[in-house]
This record gives sequence, C-alpha cells and structure tokens, in this order.
Amino acid sequence: MKFKFWGVRGSIPTPGAKTVKFGGNTTCIEVTTGSNDLLILDAGTGIFALAQTLMNKIPIVAHILITHTHWDHIQGLPFFLPFLSANNQVHIYGGMDPVTQMGIERALNVQLQYSYFPISEAQLKAKVHYHTLKPGETIDIGSAKITPTVLTHPVINFGYRIEDSDGRSLFFTGDYEEPTNLYSPDDPNHSATQQFIDTKKQEVCAAIHGVDALIVDSSYTDSEYAKRIGWGHGTFEAAMQLANDAQVKKLFLTHHEPTRSDDELEAIFQNLLNEQAEKTTFEVYLAKEGEEHLLS
Repeated sequence: MKFKFWGVRGSIPTPGAKTVKFGGNTTCIEVTTGSNDLLILDAGTGIFALAQTLMNKIPIVAHILITHTHWDHIQGLPFFLPFLSANNQVHIYGGMDPVTQMGIERALNVQLQYSYFPISEAQLKAKVHYHTLKPGETIDIGSAKITPTVLTHPVINFGYRIEDSDGRSLFFTGDYEEPTNLYSPDDPNHSATQQFIDTKKQEVCAAIHGVDALIVDSSYTDSEYAKRIGWGHGTFEAAMQLANDAQVKKLFLTHHEPTRSDDELEAIFQNLLNEQAEKTTFEVYLAKEGEEHLLS
C-alpha cells in the first residue's frame, strides 16, 4: 500500500511563495492498495491536481472517503474531473449528519446548486454512488478493509483506519481535537465528563493501535491552542503523544495552519523533534504536498 499527499493545509488554500515547499492546497490524500484500488481521503482543493493525473487512465473506479463536510475537506469535489467522463464510477463515503439527518450525498448536492456552480448534478456523466457509513462498521473496498471512528470536531467527523490485504495499515484523523474537560475539578459534572473523555480516548487509541502510518491533524503549538480550545484541531505535542500511546510506526503531521510559512513550520518541527527525541519510538514527518510514501 502507498499514499500520496495532494493537499496538506487546513481551513483555506494558501498559494504563494511562503508555502511552496510544503504546499498550499487543502486536504486530499491518494491511497493505492496492493491490488491497485484507488482510495481518496477527503476532497479539498488538492483533489483537482490528483484528478488531472487520472484522466489518462479512464475508465476508472474511485472511492472518495470524506472525513467531514467542512469546506476545506470538500471544496475540490466539484472539480473532480472523472465526474465528467462516462464509464467512470465514483463512490463517495461519509457519515450521517445528526443535525440535518442527511447522508454524504449532501456534500456534492449542495455545491452543485446553480447559485454556486455552473454544472448541475444532472450533467455529471460518471456513475456516482453514495455510501453513508456507520461508526465502527467495517466495509470492504477491493483488497482493503476500512473502519470509521467518530473523532472530536464541531461536526460529525470520521477517522478512517485502512487495512490492506498486504498486511499494511494507516489511520487518517481528518480534523481532530482531543476532548477536553471544561468543568473545574470541584464541579459536580467534572467526574462524569472525565470518565467519558477517558473512555473516548481509549476507543480512539484502540482504533489507531499499531498502524504503519498515522496521519493526524496537528494545526497548533500548545501555546497557540490555549486560545483556540473548541475550534476542533489538535497540536503537534498531542499528535506525538497519540502516536506513542497507539504504538504506531510512522507519524505524519498535517493540516498545517494556513498562516504558517514553510520556514515557520520547519522551525516548529525541528524544535518538536529536539524536545521529544528521548520519547519518540516512531518516525516523524511533516506532510508535504506531492510526496509519496510506500508502506512496506
């Protein structure tokens, strides 16, 4: 199994001289299984460049796994060029929104309304299939088994564990903020809330445990996070702790903060490595647009 980053920025695309090295597109990861199945994790603006590489492989069957429907994870979906060619099949997977009670089909339906996009859904030539997933229920896609886990974010958000028949595995969190107990220790709600948080953390750690690659939201430093609690994103330090607890082999830090330049990102990363050197039992990387990794 191998995977390639096509978008690694969070919140909004950030093209420009200061983001050339790591890339300015929003989240999109291409995963190719051992039997050559095409899986795509999220459909941020990075999916447009990926789509162009697929046009000479038509007809194709693509499986797009959406972690959640915030704009930076779906805004490239209408620009997925294989939609426009007959004989292609595109499968889109995601969760049921508990507020709207609508499935993942809404992510494309809404964007292709005439007020927002020049092409309607009826004009798509490919066969589009929607699959609304349930937490914890494993599905098969080709040679891979995919299991969604609900992760903390201000909307229904799935982390996906992908296990290939070649024995390799990865977990992608999408956007993820570890749950925090907002009650003070003397508040009567503190104990029950903490018990829930501890149980949820154990569930997430078990879902990730032992993967060859963990790709995780690490938008902030600890000091930045203190002013952004509840925004739905994690920190570099929390990502390192999660990787250690889950005993993963490789950690990839992604969803880079949009105001962060390449130089600033590298400086934070180097400082992180220096501080965590004695605790780290796994390889650590900054996710980089265009970079491909083979799990072997």
